[in-house]
Amino acid sequence: MVMNTIDANMLKKMFLSGAQRLDSKKEWINELNVFPVPDGDTGTNMTMTIMSAAREVQAIETPTMENLAKAISMGALRGARGNSGVILSQLFRGFSKEIKEAEVIDAQILASALERAAETAYKAVMKPKEGTILTVAKGMSTKALEVFEETDDLVEGIARVLEYGDYVLSQTPEMLPVLKQAGVVDSGGQGLMEVLKGAYDGLLGKEVDMSSDFKPAAKVVVPDSDIDTADIKFGYCTEFIVMLEKPYTQDRENEFKAFLSSIGDSIVCVNDEDIVKVHVHTNDPGLAIQKGLSYGSLTSMKIDNMREEHNEKVIKDAERKAAEQKAADAAAPRKEVGFIAVSIGEGMNEIFKGLGVDYIIEGGQTMNPSTEDIMNAVDKVNADTIYVLPNNKNIILAAEQARSLVEDKKLIVIPSKTVPQGITAVVNYIDGESAEANAEHMVQEMARVKSGQVTYAVRDTVIDDKTITEGDIMGIGDSGILSVTQSVDSATAELIDALVDEESELISIYYGEDVAEEDAEALAEQIEEKYPDVDVELQNGGQPIYYYVLSVE
Repeated sequence: MVMNTIDANMLKKMFLSGAQRLDSKKEWINELNVFPVPDGDTGTNMTMTIMSAAREVQAIETPTMENLAKAISMGALRGARGNSGVILSQLFRGFSKEIKEAEVIDAQILASALERAAETAYKAVMKPKEGTILTVAKGMSTKALEVFEETDDLVEGIARVLEYGDYVLSQTPEMLPVLKQAGVVDSGGQGLMEVLKGAYDGLLGKEVDMSSDFKPAAKVVVPDSDIDTADIKFGYCTEFIVMLEKPYTQDRENEFKAFLSSIGDSIVCVNDEDIVKVHVHTNDPGLAIQKGLSYGSLTSMKIDNMREEHNEKVIKDAERKAAEQKAADAAAPRKEVGFIAVSIGEGMNEIFKGLGVDYIIEGGQTMNPSTEDIMNAVDKVNADTIYVLPNNKNIILAAEQARSLVEDKKLIVIPSKTVPQGITAVVNYIDGESAEANAEHMVQEMARVKSGQVTYAVRDTVIDDKTITEGDIMGIGDSGILSVTQSVDSATAELIDALVDEESELISIYYGEDVAEEDAEALAEQIEEKYPDVDVELQNGGQPIYYYVLSVE
């Protein structure tokens, strides 16, 4: 099999095939994660990112390179979750920029697109680390430039590039000692390989379910007006009555219903003596009508474009919301400064609100909010300058990506990696100072906070020279895992011992939803007795997953 070009129809098939393969492998990729905490894992984050783009790609009925490039790039950018998802979205962004003006993709365009994809992703990361998805992407782009100087056959060339990608991935443990110690390859690199191998399957003709809904990885309930027309699978509500002119046997009735099921859904097909009443949602009303004519003449025909009706409803809703927002803005003049924080747990949320944070994005370690989630939050804060507190190292890149996409407000991302750091940053905001001076001051004060978290291990692994078994209780500091025991209290005590030094003045303890108040109070008393010269504050954080979140200042 020789193939020298990829057209838009083939690219659509390849992209959806890549998305499907990643989705099918996401749990396995999650298991490759070295850090054994219950978090928004690599496989999940990459899948949710690519599915955001896949839904937009699937909705394109007449694909061109230009509209596919836009759908892939913007869908992935807005849906990006976690560091791995943001990097994947940047790879798609670079690739899309290179192909958008082409009629077809040939060997040279493909090589250039892979090179631009890697370059774009590297630029998006402040401190690129080798032995990650970036290394795998760069290795394949370099190989593609070499391979496609030797052949124009995309089938042969891509196979060689993928083979080299597997080799680079196999070498990631040699670049990152933590991978070698755990005996795994980089999970993000593996995710990228699954996407590209799935795309290659599509190129080779492997069947791709083009009717797949490509639903979000997590169910989200939204009002009807928030549903995009892309989510309407069959666009035409088709109704008619067949005036029967031939015998309408049970076999014919079954045949008619089976045909309608093959072209649509929401089917009603009722036989009433000499007529048949038909209702079907389909993308081709003509097929339904043609089939109905084979049984007799038609009357009472009615075809409604549901997407058009939905768009009208969306427009009316948008006009109503705009009017409501305008009225709200008039009642509450635009502020100079606003704050958005990522948080989870009723207690944590109340702490941020009490400090003046305008909007809380529910999420964090177990469910990393997407770039679009952050942008939606920005829309709800009526301020010229908005400080965004990610409060998790795996959300910072998504926040930075939102900053680059927002045009009408100034976003300043304070790179807080934990909730205690975020709290410290807000506390140290100085009213009247410039935005830049405040950002610098908040980051400096945040750096003085040592954070800790206590949770359980979700898998067996070896990390930081510690052998960890599923179910162990871990105390995790800013620099890694500091304690591993079988008891929450002992892991917490050991963690605090590791964080406290001679200059420590304050220990803040936030207990989670799985810790009883009396148990938290007893632990706080023990800490006070051990460190009588240090103030100890206990608060109900209400956070899931983490028994305790700590800070030492």
